[in-house]
Amino acid sequence: MAPNINEMKSSKFLKKEDCGPGILVTIRSVELHNVSQEGAPEDQKWCITFEEVDKPMVTNQTNNAIIAAITKSQDTENWTGKKIVLFNDPTVMFKGEIKGGIRARAPKGTTVSDDLPF
Repeated sequence: MAPNINEMKSSKFLKKEDCGPGILVTIRSVELHNVSQEGAPEDQKWCITFEEVDKPMVTNQTNNAIIAAITKSQDTENWTGKKIVLFNDPTVMFKGEIKGGIRARAPKGTTVSDDLPF
């Protein structure tokens, strides 16, 4: 089957197309990365790295809140070693438009904390 043009884009960061309906990953670390295009001014953003994939995921407030609930901790140091599922969610909005994007969810059988103060 021929690829979709979005699957042909090269990126050093995880894309929604890399996740499909879901990939189980183990969090390795949360660290700053320069996400700017080559030759552009530096743009540091928080990214999550994983044991199973080579590309880090640029994180956002929504995924941070979801992962904090899954790991039962707002301290990202406590996320290390925890498993999450990343998936392509077609309903993710960006700048007021539905674009799709990466979302996190708990692996099957995992309880999610509902007592975090978000």
